[in-house]
Amino acid sequence: MGGFQRILISGTGPVSIQLAVLFQTYLNCSIGIVGRESVRSASIFASLEQNDQRIQASIQNEQHQPLAGECTVHQVFHGYDTMEGEWDTLILAVTADAYIDVLREMKEHFVKQVKCIVLVSPTFGSNRLVSQYMKQRNATPEVISFSTYLGDTRWMHEQPSNQVITTGVKKKVYIGSTRSASEYIHNLCWLYEKLGIHMEVMASPLEAETRNISLYVHPALFMNDFSLEAIFGESDIQTYVYKIYPEGPVTQYLIRDLRAQWQEIMQITDKLHIQGINLLQFMTDDNYPVRLESLSRYDIENFNQLQAIHQEYLLYIRYTSLLIDPFSKPSPEGTYFDFSAVPFRKMFVNHEGYVDIPRMPKEDYYRIKIIQGIARHMEVSCPTIDQFIATYEAKLQQVAQAHSGQRLSDAFVIQSFAEDIEMICQGIANHRDAIHHDVKSCFKESAV
Repeated sequence: MGGFQRILISGTGPVSIQLAVLFQTYLNCSIGIVGRESVRSASIFASLEQNDQRIQASIQNEQHQPLAGECTVHQVFHGYDTMEGEWDTLILAVTADAYIDVLREMKEHFVKQVKCIVLVSPTFGSNRLVSQYMKQRNATPEVISFSTYLGDTRWMHEQPSNQVITTGVKKKVYIGSTRSASEYIHNLCWLYEKLGIHMEVMASPLEAETRNISLYVHPALFMNDFSLEAIFGESDIQTYVYKIYPEGPVTQYLIRDLRAQWQEIMQITDKLHIQGINLLQFMTDDNYPVRLESLSRYDIENFNQLQAIHQEYLLYIRYTSLLIDPFSKPSPEGTYFDFSAVPFRKMFVNHEGYVDIPRMPKEDYYRIKIIQGIARHMEVSCPTIDQFIATYEAKLQQVAQAHSGQRLSDAFVIQSFAEDIEMICQGIANHRDAIHHDVKSCFKESAV
């Protein structure tokens, strides 16, 4: 299909395997995969070589059958500096904090030939970051942001290989592009329709990037004393991310902070002239629904107009209503599926032999530092975000000091991400200048 011809997917995780299968199956593209040389990626590269570069994606639930399939990867590159050939599309299926590092490792002539860059799991500001980086290299590819990855994909047999399984699929995903009329967007919408996923095209990539529920709930859920002790402490008692205290971190105070952080992000989006979200409606309609007996449509749809204490009350109801899956089939004893029993993962030793931090909250640290940087640039006060970061960084320092005799990953280093923030804010400034220029042009045309 036009728009996508030769696609290079960066990253050697399960997401890359699933996407490769989908793009080749539905869009009949030539697929390449590239990743860094590491202990973890070595087993993936070895598996690809042993299976003649054949990959396979399976599904857990029958209704997700469109995502299952297998295909052959046309080329595999060991290291970002080894890539060669012509590729029209680059899909960044790595974490958002690695986008610029990955692009920097690529040869400049390769980066400049790319017509489209797709960000699979960006954070707020990622599109501006990548666009600004490319602009500094005199390249202007179309840059597309998804709100989030399409589901939950993991290794088929827990260990990295050429086989993955997708266990959950989202009903709706948002997308935005730096180009208003985009053949790439048209093709992606067609693909997601085939998968049974509704795709909503937003007015801008930034707006699409605000439609990620992790931005609004992860900092409150993970960057508090209870959760950080569960992740870094030595207790053998299992606790759970979405449970009510003392089984989990959810208290009236956590809900207060969650609502306050949402308000701070809304102040940023208001200044950027981006349509903000109704947090409760986004949680229930776009993520996990609850029964109307628990939350009425009136309360959900009018959430933004309610007083703060009323909003906190409804958010608390939402979390308590999802302690069990309210739509699951009860057992003969009347018990429902324990929906909220998502255990905290503890710090661990990674494949390279370093003590490391689980993806949550490691990735959330980058996300929230970027938002803090944008808030500073926009002159928006964000005391709740500041509090989350201070709590998390204090814990990092405490744990690093307690484990000073061990090899610690870079995740324990206090970081500013100043370079990324500077590029994002420069990109935002350019965007605002363009908007002001367009407004002035409209006034001139009206005057004529």
